[in-house]
Amino acid sequence: MHATPEPTAVRRVACIGAGVIGGGWVAHFLARGYQVTAWDPAPDFEPKLRRLVDAAWPALVELGLADGADRANLTIAATLPEAVADAEFVQESAPEDLGLKQDLLARLDAATPPGVVISSSTSGYGMTEMQSGCTRPERLVVGHPFNPPYLIPLVEVVGGERTERWAVDWASAFFEVAGKSVITMDREVPGFIANRLQEAIWREALHMVANGEATVEQIDSSITEGPGLRWPLFGPCLTFHLAGGEGGMAHMLDHFGPSLKSPWTRLEAPELTDELRDRMVEGCETASDGRDIAELVADRDRAVIAVLRAVEAVRGAR
Repeated sequence: MHATPEPTAVRRVACIGAGVIGGGWVAHFLARGYQVTAWDPAPDFEPKLRRLVDAAWPALVELGLADGADRANLTIAATLPEAVADAEFVQESAPEDLGLKQDLLARLDAATPPGVVISSSTSGYGMTEMQSGCTRPERLVVGHPFNPPYLIPLVEVVGGERTERWAVDWASAFFEVAGKSVITMDREVPGFIANRLQEAIWREALHMVANGEATVEQIDSSITEGPGLRWPLFGPCLTFHLAGGEGGMAHMLDHFGPSLKSPWTRLEAPELTDELRDRMVEGCETASDGRDIAELVADRDRAVIAVLRAVEAVRGAR
């Protein structure tokens, strides 16, 4: 059986699918110093891919290239088997079509050396349903990125019912070595984590626009000039933890919990049981990592000031 390389030893990556997401992955891996082989069934994909990489390169240079990073490390494969023949990791980024994904992953599974992890960029499908036609499904995982993959660090990693744990752990370790911020999910969730959260905001935005309650500009400003400034450092849970003052999440839930049933949202709120309350409180204590409210407030404020200055600098340079 083909040995699985250590995550730190990977040098050659295959990117299957070279559209916006796949091309973004190519740019990211090149900037991290990998040898990248790309394949896409579209006959004109090469010039489009090279234009995407060239457009991304200045930002990648500013962020800092890894040793050996070079756009010349990109190889264009004529066939799918050629693209993965020597791959030590495979990232699939085909369109969101379940039948297409199932067929492509089965073909990748057959062509990729045994022991090599295959990751899918799917943004909605679960690996359980996508790996149904694979002979070696134990090495298939979801590695869900965010657009553009060469700038946004988050990757959500999760396996399917037939994925073995070693593959999930390996993929998470590899993405971290490759410069990504990784969430290793405990179980499959339709839409994963971040997509479900941003879709909740998106649905509310569509409701407000459809009902004439707010404009697109007002909605965007409500985030960029409001809670969005708090989120680069703290997500929604720790943000509400701070909203409780010195009492933290416990005070916030006890004081504002009844408002969860207020008719502010079109989404049905969960019942605020004692178990849910305790989980939220304990989760905030863990996420705080020993920092008290004063320390968290100081960290948040420094981050918000830095983000404000950065945004102002970008707007002033227009």
